[in-house]
Amino acid sequence: MQRSKNDVWVGLFVLIGAAAILFLALQSANLLSLSFQKTYIVKAKFDNVGGVKPKAAVRSAGVVVGRVDNIVFDDKSFQAEVTLALESQYVFPKDSSLKILTSGLLGEQYLGIEPGADDKNLAPGDTISSTQSAVVLENLISQFLFSKAAEGSNVDASSMNK
Repeated sequence: MQRSKNDVWVGLFVLIGAAAILFLALQSANLLSLSFQKTYIVKAKFDNVGGVKPKAAVRSAGVVVGRVDNIVFDDKSFQAEVTLALESQYVFPKDSSLKILTSGLLGEQYLGIEPGADDKNLAPGDTISSTQSAVVLENLISQFLFSKAAEGSNVDASSMNK
């Protein structure tokens, strides 16, 4: 009788520990967000969303003010349409802008919202028109290489003319 009672307690603690580890893993992978705040939906269009995924943070001044709700491709404008769920306690002017930022050098990507100066605030269903797409490292490297190649060909051409 005593042995089975101990087995039940040990089993209970193992289950609680496994649930805690699962909760922490989902929380750190940004797959679980427990927020009981009311939200309002705002949309934005980007040429390139990079590695932003649904449930990614939306931050202003380093504070999480919402989450990315959904990302779809708009086949009419050929842009990515991002749906944001911003917490109701945070209101932003209509002329606010969105940027895709990275936490750290190789960290996760998130959306940064910078407040504008308009008197009217964003309302549910509004679209933020001022957006800055993600910086693609491959594009930066290719621009750098092509500019260096162009400089090299200009130097060669000028030395031949002398």
